[in-house]
Amino acid sequence: MKAWRFHGFSDMRLDDIPEPVCGPGQVLVEPLCVQPSITEAQLAFGIPTLAFDRVKRRLETEAPVQLFGHEFCARVLEIGPPAAHATRLAKIDEGDRVAARAKLPCGDCPLCLTERSDLCRKGPVIGFDLPGCFAERAVLPHIALVKVDDRISNSEAACLQSLSDSVAAVETADLRMSETVAIFGQGSMGLECLQIARQAGAGMIVTVDVRDEACQMSRELGADHALNAKTEDAVAAIRDLTGGNGADVVFECAGGSPKQGLAGHQTLLQAIDAVRSGGKIVGVSWFGGPLELNVDLLRERSLRYLFPDISTQAHLEHTVRLVATGRVRLKPTITHVLHGIESVPEAFEITANKGKYKAINPAQVMMGKK
Repeated sequence: MKAWRFHGFSDMRLDDIPEPVCGPGQVLVEPLCVQPSITEAQLAFGIPTLAFDRVKRRLETEAPVQLFGHEFCARVLEIGPPAAHATRLAKIDEGDRVAARAKLPCGDCPLCLTERSDLCRKGPVIGFDLPGCFAERAVLPHIALVKVDDRISNSEAACLQSLSDSVAAVETADLRMSETVAIFGQGSMGLECLQIARQAGAGMIVTVDVRDEACQMSRELGADHALNAKTEDAVAAIRDLTGGNGADVVFECAGGSPKQGLAGHQTLLQAIDAVRSGGKIVGVSWFGGPLELNVDLLRERSLRYLFPDISTQAHLEHTVRLVATGRVRLKPTITHVLHGIESVPEAFEITANKGKYKAINPAQVMMGKK
């Protein structure tokens, strides 16, 4: 079969490789729609971010290697026999469409053995340690999968993994009814956090971006105020809208490598200035390296700087319900859809440079022919 493999950073090739074999605890699937995550799009070009050292090491010791492809919708072709000591598995049948969570428990550590596997950090990650779905077929752990509702399109289903991370981020914030929320960054996860925060009972929601198209999308999906930080002082505006106090909860979804149009760590500093004393900052972004932070300022203002838990199977199942019932809208954010497995490098290029291409969600690839 054909699969995209990385021979090095910025060197991906469509290779012929052996068909994967479906073993115990595994499911053979045919990818229908796949999108590179923002993290994957940075790593593909050698930009330091989450898992950079792991990917670099694999390229140095194993290349060519299948990498990435954990945000997908796929059709089940074959289901392997149950693995020994299998935990709760989604009920799926051949022919069903599925999506997956990316980070999996190891099954052997003290956390996993005491029914706290959702806290495990030792298990494999689809697309980083296990082959993902930038291929004609893929073998995936059954434990990772959930069935996709018939009301959800293939394009929308490819966004479910990202959405489940956003659900985990909003859950981490522990929002109280009517609290004011500010969100820096209106890419896919920022827009998802916006909609989920609304579902969770947020009061006024203020969003910030530097792109007109992102601000417009934010308004369409429910923001009370969408601020363009290129034309106004976002922190001052948020304080003005909250009577000088600042937002109760701020989600930072814009940070990352400036080489790909992200905000570096400036939006984190702005988030600290925009949150009220005693409020919460939820760090959604990955920065790709250490940064200097005035911890005494956080201490003096009693701020909580929180990080989302890993999304679980329960989170992913909930995202299916949210999208199937129309409570979260994904379709408007999907702006670039390509066709055919040959289009995968173009999807990485668009996703890595969303501002240049005026993309909101990562670019998607419908893996069959148009």
